[in-house]
Amino acid sequence: MSLNRRRFLQHGGALAATLIAGKTAGTDLLPGAALCRAPRLRKAKLLVPAGPPRQQLNALTLARFVDPLPIPEVASPAGKRADPFDVHRQLPYYRMSMREIEQTVHRDVKPTRFWSYGNAVPGPVMETRSGEGLWVDWGNALPTRHFLPIDNNLHGAEADKPEVRTVVHVHGAKAPPVSDGYPDAWYTPGHSRLYHYPNLQDAAMLWYHDHTMGIERLNVYAGLFGPFMVRDAAEDALDLPKGEYEIPLTLFDRSFDREGQLYYPDTGDPEAPWVSEAVGDAILANGKLYPYLDVQPRAYRLRLLNASNGRSFDLTLANGQGFHQIGSDQGLLQAPAPLKNLFLAPAERADLIIDFSQHAGQSIVLKDHRLNDVMQFRVAAGKATQLALPTHLRDIERIAEASAVKTRTMTLNEYADPVSGEITLLLLNGKHWHDPVTEKPELDTVEIWELVNLTEDTHPIHLHLVRFQVLDRRSFSLQEYRSTGKLVYLGQPIPPAVGETGWKDTVQAYQRSVTRIIVRFEGYAGRYLWHCHIMEHAGNDMMRPMEVLPARRKA
Repeated sequence: MSLNRRRFLQHGGALAATLIAGKTAGTDLLPGAALCRAPRLRKAKLLVPAGPPRQQLNALTLARFVDPLPIPEVASPAGKRADPFDVHRQLPYYRMSMREIEQTVHRDVKPTRFWSYGNAVPGPVMETRSGEGLWVDWGNALPTRHFLPIDNNLHGAEADKPEVRTVVHVHGAKAPPVSDGYPDAWYTPGHSRLYHYPNLQDAAMLWYHDHTMGIERLNVYAGLFGPFMVRDAAEDALDLPKGEYEIPLTLFDRSFDREGQLYYPDTGDPEAPWVSEAVGDAILANGKLYPYLDVQPRAYRLRLLNASNGRSFDLTLANGQGFHQIGSDQGLLQAPAPLKNLFLAPAERADLIIDFSQHAGQSIVLKDHRLNDVMQFRVAAGKATQLALPTHLRDIERIAEASAVKTRTMTLNEYADPVSGEITLLLLNGKHWHDPVTEKPELDTVEIWELVNLTEDTHPIHLHLVRFQVLDRRSFSLQEYRSTGKLVYLGQPIPPAVGETGWKDTVQAYQRSVTRIIVRFEGYAGRYLWHCHIMEHAGNDMMRPMEVLPARRKA
């Protein structure tokens, strides 16, 4: 596989971040550059940062496995509120306050400033059950000044807007549009928004995070995210590991300076600091670097979330042991899938069973292919407990392609500065966020979306409101497409990987490939969106509104 720009950055770790910080783009404009109505691109010029540069911490030199893995607390309701659909029914009511905190990420690193939805990063686990709605009052108690570099050139981050703004999206939730966390529905410190989540969906691990137009990448990097668990009776009946044997595990990468503070890469130009990728050399597991977890010689259920801005993880166990994937973004697979490694793109989730019953008294390291150690499992000595893993988890009816009323073909585009070669703009279907809405599916209909990736990156594409199934991927001749606009395929369609055969809400759209998904638009009519979940890409217009139209009345 070729080493494209993104893979180079992911392999480079601290070096990559340093190189990004050293690259610079000036604010002079190229005359007449009009790419799909893109703003004129900045001309590159060498900039010398003012003052001494911040010294980065090399996380790879830190001692391994000296801190225990934190287990996020479970949020508790503050009271009850009436169900908006049934005033005689009371729903749990939660208050979640965004605030600035300090958190120690490693024994040998000074406390780090983060923003959080509680007392730690990630935020508390929201626990609910299918069909049991809840209210959340998302309060903004953050400072009024941001501590990460805002780029006022980005849409939604203009200089006339307040520095600190927030809005919360529960990723994967089938929520009404008013509670979806639309990027333009932001609010400032001292204010809050009350959202209702009906939770009319199968058991799954969702997650909540900031989604503010123009600064989502910074707010999430600062720590504004956390897990959201939906349970149901079908999952309960499987008797999977639970309680202390079920571990929510949120992984995310960051860079730090030698004072222990977050280091966010930029161009070196304070007037235009945006970079197209932000990857770090430190992988945090539930907010700790290289933690350990004491486990019993038995099976554990790990609920994995990749909350990174842009890094994918390729995870294995150092002793060569395999594990089973039993679920993905939108809940359980049809059957357990035996794996030796797990590739997880930003925003994707995976539900794993790891069996330690044959490893009493041993220590096993979870590793990432690029950055080596992630965390350690310390298996206690003693009698092992065996788990009879169900061979069938749930029925998943495949959506028939013939049921699709429309097939949409959409391109994934990026545009480079002709002088520096640096990426300066990313779009979906060659359109900006503020362009008229073009995706208008009707409620209760099925569509096929063909994602034509014209770039050298894999883009994790997320659709709000809905879940979908991956049909296939197929490589094509980019040269032919650019010359004639025609898709000339270079091979046969490749079916989804076994871990993608369940319900998804985020799909990896491979480079120079057409990724096909089939979507049933169900739930609610209204304004939603779809976007790349590499935060820096979405922040520079790789995000589009989507209008779900009311269902047509049958004659």
